[in-house]
Amino acid sequence: MQQLEVQSDLTIVGGGLAGICAAIGAARQGSTVALVQNRPVLGGNSSSEVRVWVCGATAHGVQSFARETGIMGELFVENQFRNPLGNPYYWDLVLLEAVRAEPRITLYLNTDVRSVEAADGEIRSVTGWQMGSEKEIRFVSPVFVDCSGDGLVGMLSGAEFRTGREPRSQYDESWAPDVPDSNTLGSTILFYSKDAGEPVRFVPPSFARDVTETAIPERRVIRTDLNGCAFWWIEWGGELDVVDDNEAIRDELQAVVYGIWDHIKNSGRFDADNLTLEWIGSVPGKREYRRFLGDHVLTQHDVLGQTDFDDRVAFGGWSIDLHPPGGVYAAERGSKHWHPDGNYHIPLRSLYSRNVRNLWMAGRNISASHVAFGTTRVMATCALLGEAAGVGAAVALRNGLTPRELAHDRFGLLKHTLTRADASVLGVVDDDPENVALAATVTASSTLTRPALEVSSGTLPLTTDLGMVIPVDPALDGFELLVDSAGGSLTVELHDPVKAQNYLPAKLVDSCTVDLPAGEKRWIQVPLAWRPAAPSNAFVVLRSTPDVSVHTAATRLPGTVHFAHRDPAADEQWTEQFRAWKHILPRGGLCIRLGETAAYAPDKVIGGYSRPYGGPNLWSSEDLAWDSEPWLELTWPEPVELSEIVVVLDADVQEDLINLHHHRTPFETLPTLLAAYDLEVRDGDGPWQLVAAVTDNHHRTQHHHLHTATQATQLRLTTRQTNGAQRAHVVSIRAYSPPQ
Repeated sequence: MQQLEVQSDLTIVGGGLAGICAAIGAARQGSTVALVQNRPVLGGNSSSEVRVWVCGATAHGVQSFARETGIMGELFVENQFRNPLGNPYYWDLVLLEAVRAEPRITLYLNTDVRSVEAADGEIRSVTGWQMGSEKEIRFVSPVFVDCSGDGLVGMLSGAEFRTGREPRSQYDESWAPDVPDSNTLGSTILFYSKDAGEPVRFVPPSFARDVTETAIPERRVIRTDLNGCAFWWIEWGGELDVVDDNEAIRDELQAVVYGIWDHIKNSGRFDADNLTLEWIGSVPGKREYRRFLGDHVLTQHDVLGQTDFDDRVAFGGWSIDLHPPGGVYAAERGSKHWHPDGNYHIPLRSLYSRNVRNLWMAGRNISASHVAFGTTRVMATCALLGEAAGVGAAVALRNGLTPRELAHDRFGLLKHTLTRADASVLGVVDDDPENVALAATVTASSTLTRPALEVSSGTLPLTTDLGMVIPVDPALDGFELLVDSAGGSLTVELHDPVKAQNYLPAKLVDSCTVDLPAGEKRWIQVPLAWRPAAPSNAFVVLRSTPDVSVHTAATRLPGTVHFAHRDPAADEQWTEQFRAWKHILPRGGLCIRLGETAAYAPDKVIGGYSRPYGGPNLWSSEDLAWDSEPWLELTWPEPVELSEIVVVLDADVQEDLINLHHHRTPFETLPTLLAAYDLEVRDGDGPWQLVAAVTDNHHRTQHHHLHTATQATQLRLTTRQTNGAQRAHVVSIRAYSPPQ
C-alpha cells in the first residue's frame, strides 16, 4: 500500500456537477485543484450510474429565459452538440473531457475521503483511499470545497449543520412542519426498458415487491413508454437515515423496481411482451442529507420573494419541490410544487461555513432551510453554486481573504471576476474597471430598430386568453397585430411584470378595446402605451374573443415569449405545480409590427447585463437578406492596449436543453449562435489587422488571447455565418489590457 501526499491550492471533494464546476471555475482563475471523486465516473446523480436528468432554473420550461450559462451552460451546449440523443455514456465523456481540458486540475477517481484533520476552526487535510490502486492519499491545501452531497468533509471538520425539517416557527415558512423532525427527501433508483423485437420473459426475483399489495398502481403513473426519470417517484428512505441506512434503502428500491417491472410484464394490463429491462441503477440517487450553516440561511421567503441579495452569485428557478417522507408508499401525491414568479438569487454567504474558516460548500449541502433546499437541490442549480464557490475560493485565496471577508468586505473582487468569467449571475451589470470596452462607443452595419414578423405560418383562435412578452426600450407607443375576424372588438391589456427577471403579468399599466374589421389577414392597430423608468418587458394580454384568430409566425423576435392561459376547471393536467400561464409557440411568435425600439441597439454589447433581464440585452442586426455580413465596431477616443477580447454570443437561454432522455431539441447547434466571425483591430488610420477568425462555432463565450499586446483605437467583429438564425446576435464584447 502506497501512502501519498498531494498539495494544491484547493481540494474539492465530490465530482458531481457542483464539484466539476467548482474545479473548472477555480482552475480558470489560476488555482491548482485536486478534484476527488469516490466513484469511477464524474457527474454524480447525472452520471451513467444514476441517470437523473439535469434540471435547473428552467423548471422544464415553466420559467422564461432561465437556462443556465457559465460552466453549466457550456456543458449543456456541448452535450447538445455531441449528444443530441441523450446517451448517458456520452454525457460522462462530456464531463470528463471538460475536466481534463483544464491543466491545473488533477483528478482522483475512485477515491473515498474517510478522515479529516482539522483544528482551531480550520481544515488542514483530508485523507482518502483510492480503490483499485490501494493508495492512501492525504490532500493538503489552504482551502477545501465540500461538494460531496452528503457533506462528510464538513461534518468531520466540525462544521455546523442541520438535517431534517426545521419547525415553522424557525423561519416562519408556511411549508415547514409545526414540529421539527428528522425526515428528509428519499432516494431513488431508476430503470430503462427497450423493445427487443420479439417476446421476452421476465422471471421476477424472490425479493421483488408485489406492488398490487400496495397503492402504487393507483397512485402513480405506470406506462410502458416511460423510462428513467419518468419514474422519479420510485423514492424511499425519507423516514430513515439516508446515509446510515443506504444499503437497506438500495435493496428496497431495487425490490420496488423489479416489482413494478413484474407488474408491467406479467400482470396482463400492459402491451409489454417484447419489452426487456435494459438497465437498472445500482447506486441510489440521494436527494437530501446534511445542510451546512453559513452566514445566511436561504429560506422560503428568499425564494418566493426573490430577495435581491447584494452578494448574489447564482440563481435558481426550479419550484420548491418537496416529497412525502414515505416516498413510494406514501398516501400523498409524489410531490408538491410552489414556483417563484421568476428566477431567484442565491448569496455568497450561503456557500461557506460560518464556523470553519476555510470550508466552502456547493451542491445540495449549502446553507438553506429544508423548504428552500427543495428548489436549490436540482443539479443545474448545484452546478452554478459550484462555479461560484470555486471561483470565490480562488479569488479569496489570491487576495489572502477568508470567505467571510470576501463576502462582507471585498465582494466587488468576486463580482467582477464572475462577470469576466461569464458566470451565471442574474441582474448584475458589467462595471469592471478592467474592461476597457466600457470606454468605447459602438456602431453597427445595421440594427433591428423596427422589429416585425409579417409572414403568417397559421392561425391561433382566441378561445382562451393569450399572452406575449415584448421588450420596451425606452417606450411602447402601440403595435399592430395580424388577425382574422368576423367583426366586433378585442380587449387588450398591458401589464408590468415588476421584477426584471419575471415574465408574468403583475401590475396593470394600460388597456384598450380595439374595433375589428371583418375579414382575413387584417392588420389592427393596438394603441397601448408605456414608458417605464428603465428598459423593461411588457406582458400583453389578448382577451379571449369568439370568432377571432391571430396569425402566427414561424420565428420569434429576440426577447419575446408567448403564453396561453390555463383554465384549472377545464384542464385535466392542472395541478398546483403549474401556473395559470403556459408557454406556447416555443420557436415561433405572433405576426406583429412593433414600433421603433432601442432594445437591440449596438451599445447593448458593452456594460449592462449578459443575459435577458428587463429586456433581451443583445445587439441584433437586420435580416441577413439585407445585411449579409453584419459588423459591430468599438471605437476608443484614445489608443488602448489589448491582450484579451471576450465575445459573448446568444445561446438562446429560452431553449430548454436537458441531458439524457427527456425531450429532443431539433438541432445540434443553437441557431442564434454565430457560426463564424472575424475580429480585427486597428490603430488610428492604420490598416485593419485580423486577430481571430472563428469558424464552426457552437459556443456562447469565446476568449481570444492575443499573442502580443496590441494597441488599438478600433475593434471590429464581422459576422461571416450564423448557425441558422436570420439575424446576427451578439450579447457582449469585452476587452482587457495586459495586467500591470
